[in-house]
Amino acid sequence: MSEKLALVTGGSRGIGKACALKLAEAGYDVIINYAGNVEAANKTVEEIKALGVTAEAYKFDISNQTEVDENIAKIIEKYGRIDILVNNAGITRDDLFIRMDADKWNAVINTNLNSAFYVTKPVVKIMMKQRSGAIVNMASIVGVYGNIGQANYCAAKAGLIGFTKSLAKELGSRNIRVNAIAPGFIETDMTKDLGNTEEFLKLIPLKRMGKPEDIAAAVKFLAVDSTYVTGQVLEVDGGLVI
Repeated sequence: MSEKLALVTGGSRGIGKACALKLAEAGYDVIINYAGNVEAANKTVEEIKALGVTAEAYKFDISNQTEVDENIAKIIEKYGRIDILVNNAGITRDDLFIRMDADKWNAVINTNLNSAFYVTKPVVKIMMKQRSGAIVNMASIVGVYGNIGQANYCAAKAGLIGFTKSLAKELGSRNIRVNAIAPGFIETDMTKDLGNTEEFLKLIPLKRMGKPEDIAAAVKFLAVDSTYVTGQVLEVDGGLVI
C-alpha cells in the first residue's frame, strides 16, 4: 500500500478511468466511485492493480449526501488519508430550455454540481488535518462559453468553476490546491452519439477530438506536478475556444 491515495468519482470508465490509471502510474493507490456498472468497475480496478498499487471500487450515489458521507467515512477509516480528489462523475440530460422539464434540470444539477459539494466536504476535512491535498473538478468548455440545448449542464459546469475558485482561496493557506479542467469534445460514451462530428472538427485547430488520456494528463499535471498552481481552469479542447 502506498502512502498516497487518490479518489476519483465516476472512475470506472471514460475520462474517470483514464484519470485513475494515470494517477496509479504516478504511484498513488486509487479508489474509484461508480454508480451501477460493477463489471466495468471491477475491470478498472484490476487494471489499476496491474500497475503495482492498491485499488478498490466503491458503489454509491454521489448525488445522495448520506451515501457519500457513509462511504467516504469508510475510505478514511481504512486508509487514513485522501491526497487527491477528482470530482469527475457527471451526466447529461440535453434539451432546449423551453422544453426542459424540472426532472432534467435537477438530475444534472444534483449529479454534476451538488455532488461536488457532498464529496468535497468530508474530503476537505481530512485534507485540512493533513495540511495537504489537491482537488481537480471536471468542468467543461460549455461551462465557460455556453451551449444550445445544455442550459442545465452549462449551469452545473459553470457552478463548478466558481466553486473551484472559491475553494482555492479558502484552502490555500492549508496547502490544499483546487483547480478545474474544462474538456472540449472528448471521445467517450457521453459524446459518441453526437451528430455532425465533421462540423465540430472543422472548428478545432488540432482537427481531432480529444481522448480521455488527454484529460488524464492534465489531471496529473494539476494534481501532482504543479505545486504552485491553484484556482485555475485549464481548457483542454484542441484549441476549440481560442
